[in-house]
Amino acid sequence: MPAWLDALNALDRRGEAGVLVSVIAADGSSPREAGVKMVVSQAEVWDTIGGGNLEFQSIQGARALLASENAVPVMRDFPLGPALGQCCGGATTVLFEPIRPPAWIVALFGAGHVGRATAKLLGDLPCRLLWFDARPGIFGEAPLPSNIHLRSTTTAEDIAALPPGTMVLIMTHDHGLDYDLSSAALARRDLGFVGTIGSDTKRARFMSRLRRAGVDEATLTRFTCPVGLPGVGKKLPAEIAIAVVAQLLQLRPAAPSPGRTKHGPMTVRQPAEISSSNSGCGAPGCDPTCRGVSATQPPQVLAPPRK
Repeated sequence: MPAWLDALNALDRRGEAGVLVSVIAADGSSPREAGVKMVVSQAEVWDTIGGGNLEFQSIQGARALLASENAVPVMRDFPLGPALGQCCGGATTVLFEPIRPPAWIVALFGAGHVGRATAKLLGDLPCRLLWFDARPGIFGEAPLPSNIHLRSTTTAEDIAALPPGTMVLIMTHDHGLDYDLSSAALARRDLGFVGTIGSDTKRARFMSRLRRAGVDEATLTRFTCPVGLPGVGKKLPAEIAIAVVAQLLQLRPAAPSPGRTKHGPMTVRQPAEISSSNSGCGAPGCDPTCRGVSATQPPQVLAPPRK
């Protein structure tokens, strides 16, 4: 498996963003051929598109893209002459594709009947599901959707390590563990949702214990137990799961449109639209094959033509 593909898998497991950097056109003498790729995160680089200033500029551009809110690919032309400080004399077109983890993150504690039914539904939705259960062999051997990430622990430390905004579902096999996890989740004010499976009696007992533990009333209003939309289904695990996931869908964070940035709809040039003009970029000693793009210019998305 190529290093860049291993890198994408590693970033996905860790829930980190990265940029897939691909050479999509190579004219004349160039360090690498079209089709080569590398992956860039804010801290690491995997594989190579040829080294030198071309790769340095591409890494810098990829990290600038990660720091922006752009969610669409961008493309940049590199003249490999004096303007870039390389003597190849050709030209390379590089595509930058930001790959960001879903904004919607769910932490599910428990892999019992309801937990499994809930995970099955969430596996088909555009979320990142962190699924926790410490019981040996509880997850089985069946392959899971790529957006589900298994964790073999269920502790308060797991709650503390969750990303901000995570929606927490607690449905373990142990009421005492459910309480500990619920208490730890309520102690964090930056989580998107805290829901625990149970009955009205379980809710009353948990609320009484939380009050005795000093949890204030404002925090208790964030505690959802029983979890799930009322009136949806009865006691079958699949019905409970549908009610739970429907409740999360009502409250999930809005996902950005893949074709928009904060500046509105944007378009990206296709290779056929790249100018073949030899007018040059204006740098001293510019190579004749330069396509008129300065080596210091950051990757940019092209705005649509005005009407």
